[in-house]
Amino acid sequence: MKEYTVIIYQAEEGGYWAKVPALQGCYSQGETIDETMNNIKEAIESHIVALKEDGQDVPTERGQVISSRIAISVGK
Repeated sequence: MKEYTVIIYQAEEGGYWAKVPALQGCYSQGETIDETMNNIKEAIESHIVALKEDGQDVPTERGQVISSRIAISVGK
């Protein structure tokens, strides 16, 4: 069992999109966060199958990923 960090963004046109930083090129989208999470799980599984079929190593995440937001003043 492997775990991957998923980053979800709100899409400008509505809905959400997600990426998996450890798996370059692994993205998905959905109308809701739950749908996006289900879709990215399928994308991860498909991505890993494709890597294995191509004889490539399956990347693993190393260490803890920390995500945060910070507010700054940008002046006029």
